Amino acid sequence: MEDGIVMIQRAIEPAVGKWSFPSGYVNRGEKIERAVEREVLEECGLETVVVRLVGLYSKEHDPVILSVYEVSVTGGVLHSADNETLDVGVFTVDDLPDLAFAHDRQIVDDWLYSRGAPK
Repeated sequence: MEDGIVMIQRAIEPAVGKWSFPSGYVNRGEKIERAVEREVLEECGLETVVVRLVGLYSKEHDPVILSVYEVSVTGGVLHSADNETLDVGVFTVDDLPDLAFAHDRQIVDDWLYSRGAPK
């Protein structure tokens, strides 16, 4: 999984059947980094440690704010672990599946740029 991108195939609307990043909500009183690690475990079966913040994403008139983190996998077994996920996979940047949201490509590009790849 070194430098691969873990993605989930969505089992819920919007964009059922398309691929995106493991995601979810932060519980009241929960540290964001712990929420990231919890959500990846719940959706993908992987134990992770947050490495760094990739970026914050928001849109006008949308109450959702995405905080995107790079993680390192420390254990677990990659599998579809909940009812919100049809499948999970690890992809290279050059072989991404059909992405669910326009911001997914922007997140990948920002991650690459933050790692020193030309934009």
